[in-house]
Amino acid sequence: MKDKLLHTPEGVRDIYNQECEIKLKLQNNLHQVLKHFGFRDIQTPSFEFFDIFSQERGTVASKDMYKFFDREGNTLVLRPDITPSIARCIAKYFKEENMPIRLCYMGNTYINNVGYQGKLKEATQLGAELINDDSIDADAEMLALTIECLLQSGLKEFQLEIGNADFFRALIEEAGFEEEDDVTNLRILIENKNMFGVEEIIMAKDMSPEQKEIFLKLPELFGTLDILKYAKELTKNERAVHAIERLEKLYEILTLYGFEKYVSFDLGMLSKYNYYTGIIFKAYTYGTGDAIATGGRYDNLVGQFGKTAPAIGLAIVTDQLMLALSRQKLLQEPEAQDTLILYTKDYRKQAIALAGHFRKDGINTLLQLSYDNLQLQELIDYGKRMNFGGILQLNSDTEIKVIDITTGDMKSAQLKEFLT
Repeated sequence: MKDKLLHTPEGVRDIYNQECEIKLKLQNNLHQVLKHFGFRDIQTPSFEFFDIFSQERGTVASKDMYKFFDREGNTLVLRPDITPSIARCIAKYFKEENMPIRLCYMGNTYINNVGYQGKLKEATQLGAELINDDSIDADAEMLALTIECLLQSGLKEFQLEIGNADFFRALIEEAGFEEEDDVTNLRILIENKNMFGVEEIIMAKDMSPEQKEIFLKLPELFGTLDILKYAKELTKNERAVHAIERLEKLYEILTLYGFEKYVSFDLGMLSKYNYYTGIIFKAYTYGTGDAIATGGRYDNLVGQFGKTAPAIGLAIVTDQLMLALSRQKLLQEPEAQDTLILYTKDYRKQAIALAGHFRKDGINTLLQLSYDNLQLQELIDYGKRMNFGGILQLNSDTEIKVIDITTGDMKSAQLKEFLT
């Protein structure tokens, strides 16, 4: 039983030492990008009422949530998605605000995935939400912000795939789909590029040959700007054409940012989150099959909480981004900066004074009482394991032994030299 308690449950993991430091540094760098774009921080609870994330909101299925009860018998869930929480906050705290609102966040989400999928059930997200702006410029700003974050992380090669949820909705409405299950199944099949499954559903429906053709081609409608021109030739549906034209205008604006080389289009991109109403996007790179960033426009979600407000958001999936950076050898290892001061009881006063002096100068300093019979090689090995920058051994009130962890060399120096 004791051995079992040393392990974490399936789908969660410990992050410690250098990996944890790297993750925190990465998050801080990305957070600075969000701040530079004018986004302000918000924190929401890790758990909320179940209805905040109910299927009617278009978020994850109930079976994929971690549910529990409070003392009053209310059903609570660990948040599977942060966007509905932000939408609730907007309706509560910014009900009368009609000008654009920019909020950013950092937090963990919890989704009870099936074990064999191999995905983490607790994942860290860093994201931003732009509310009260339904313009194409707002869409472009959020996409540019996503690209800027990925560049700041150190990635050099990645692709931001963009679709439009309204394109699919327009085709579904025109085709007269009545069964929600059929729409859900079709969405999953298209998203998975399962052409045979799409054909099975479409050929069983009563619709025009032109409508069937575009549904059958949906899994193939991805690529450069030319794919949008081709898709416009496949349909006369005004709403669907308008969705494509918005993507074309979006591309024009992104060229002004200089980010067009990172952009491609996928009209078959559909999200498991049904609250998306306009553009949706996912970023991919080498080293991981999952998206490292996601987002989209959700113009109706805030309204479900009592405030009519268009909105668009993005989320950087920190864990997937770190995995990709690691596999591409792009993770910056933290520099060995910490200094260990090792002292005996006789020189405690001098050691405390020296540590205080270093810390005032912004130097990370560890103060450690020495053990009996501690060998030099043991110190060096310990320093390497802990990624120390150096070790100072204090065995005199005037002299310090300076140990170079890299070479194993030791030299003597005067204490007063370090206090000046």
